[in-house]
Amino acid sequence: MPFPKRLLNPGEEIAADLHPHWLFFFGPGLAFVASALFGVVALAGPEGTSNTGKFVRWLALAALVLSVGWLLGRYLKWLTTNLTITNDRIVYRHGVVAKQGMEIPIERVNNVSFRQGILERLFGNGDLTIESGGEDGQQDFSHVRSPAKVQGLIHSQMDRVEQRLKGGGPASVAAPVDVADQLERLEGLMERGTITRDEFEAQKAKLLGR
Repeated sequence: MPFPKRLLNPGEEIAADLHPHWLFFFGPGLAFVASALFGVVALAGPEGTSNTGKFVRWLALAALVLSVGWLLGRYLKWLTTNLTITNDRIVYRHGVVAKQGMEIPIERVNNVSFRQGILERLFGNGDLTIESGGEDGQQDFSHVRSPAKVQGLIHSQMDRVEQRLKGGGPASVAAPVDVADQLERLEGLMERGTITRDEFEAQKAKLLGR
């Protein structure tokens, strides 16, 4: 399910709307294949005169039903899980029945990093970590498809915010941010070396109206 456009702020545009990577289905998918093979073997085997053959068939049927239920539940979870990046914020929503979500304003993002093992690089899957100036501080997201591209996309949105804060060019239309948030964002830029202390003090003076 895509991110509802009715939840966008005025002037806000979606840059990416992602479901989890297909490896999200690896566990239940493997269980389904194994239970299906078990069922084929059980049906092909001799029925026998004892109850053993019937027990094996019922066991195979139960395993197949459970694996199908697990796979269907995982699909519904995949369908209702979104990592959405806009020009204003990063939104994470999940939940089949009870919906849960969180959002991080782009202005608060301090750093974005990703992790990929060898197999994850092969399949284009990975984990994403977003460090921000909010109360939670750090958020981890798993099963992100093409995490390096997502990292670059978030950095591009951060650059546009930096341009707006530095007055160096046009940026996207964003929701109003209070002075404290902008000061916190500027401090993050200064700590990373994006702007100098003199530039920080100049922007701080503008924000405070001096």
